[in-house]
Amino acid sequence: MSIHLQTVKSFLDQIKGLGFFGRIFGWGTVKKDLVDAAASLASLQTELNASQHELAQTQMHLSVMQETRRNLESQLQALNKELGIHKERAQNCEREMQSVREQNIQLKKEDEFRAQKYSEEIVSLQSIKQQIQEERAKEIQARHEEEMARMLALKETWIAHQSDVQGRMKQICQKHTLSYVDKAPFRGDPDNTLMICDEYVVFDAKSPAGDDLKNFPLYLKAQAEAAKKYAKIDGVKKDIFLVVPTNTLHCIKEFVYNMADYDVFVVSADVLEPLILSLCKIEDYEFAEQLSPEDRENICRIIGKFAHLSKRRIQIDAFFARQFIELAYKCENSLPTDIHEKVLEFERSEKLNPPQEKRAKAISTKDLETENYKIETEVAAKGVALPNEMIADVLNDLNLYK
Repeated sequence: MSIHLQTVKSFLDQIKGLGFFGRIFGWGTVKKDLVDAAASLASLQTELNASQHELAQTQMHLSVMQETRRNLESQLQALNKELGIHKERAQNCEREMQSVREQNIQLKKEDEFRAQKYSEEIVSLQSIKQQIQEERAKEIQARHEEEMARMLALKETWIAHQSDVQGRMKQICQKHTLSYVDKAPFRGDPDNTLMICDEYVVFDAKSPAGDDLKNFPLYLKAQAEAAKKYAKIDGVKKDIFLVVPTNTLHCIKEFVYNMADYDVFVVSADVLEPLILSLCKIEDYEFAEQLSPEDRENICRIIGKFAHLSKRRIQIDAFFARQFIELAYKCENSLPTDIHEKVLEFERSEKLNPPQEKRAKAISTKDLETENYKIETEVAAKGVALPNEMIADVLNDLNLYK
């Protein structure tokens, strides 16, 4: 308790205990104590005001603290709520982690099982692979030996082909009383020659030189072209026969070579007898004797016209060749130098390619007539007259024979 409050309380207690005589005779003391009590009361009032101010500040601080407490409690509730969410998430993560651990354990067990099974299968696979490789090697070796044996047999067949064909030819000639010519009386030395209908028929034996049959058709074509040495000899039949082994027929696509002046036929050794017998049928009759006089006349007339037309064409071509040569000389000698050089420049830039002739393609008379008609139409469209009759008369005036 403060001094001022004690002073005021003592004064009040003194007043309460003061009697009548004390009030009369002791008033001066009371008055003095009253002044002190008043001063103490004023001090108490000041202290009270100060206390009230402090209380107000304390209440203000208390309200601020309460507000802060409420904010902190609100933040604490939010944090508690968020903590609950995080705890729930952590629990979920823990459960998921536990599930993942269990799955990992299961996967490890399965992986170990698969690894063990894989190693077992690898061992089994290696064993199967080794077995397959051994079987494959044996199969390849067997095929190789079989192919070697086949090629050896083919080589032996091809090596003996010439002598085999010769033996067959002699046997056929002996069987059917035909004339086999041991030594041909002309150059070229064919393998086999028969005399049929007063003509020498050539049978050349041809076989592959190596294991590869891809070049055999080209070899036959070259031999067909080389057979011209036989065909150009008088007394030799224009049909030449190339006899090949039967086991080579599968690689041959062309069996007839039409060489214009002669024909070459590719045959196997197995068809020699029926082929020779069919050729022998020529001896059974003379074809020319069976023709009627009228047929012979027509044949001779046509051949004569072809011969005359061929000679006239040669004569006309020679005539025009001389005219073109004279014109070329005139161009060189009569034209001015600068014009002649320009002409040479254009001449060097020109190129004339006549149609290429193919051996297997025949020249159609109808195509020639069509082409000639087109040329005459184009010339007539350009205003050029073609006096065919006059040209024929002029050409006919040229002497064919001197």
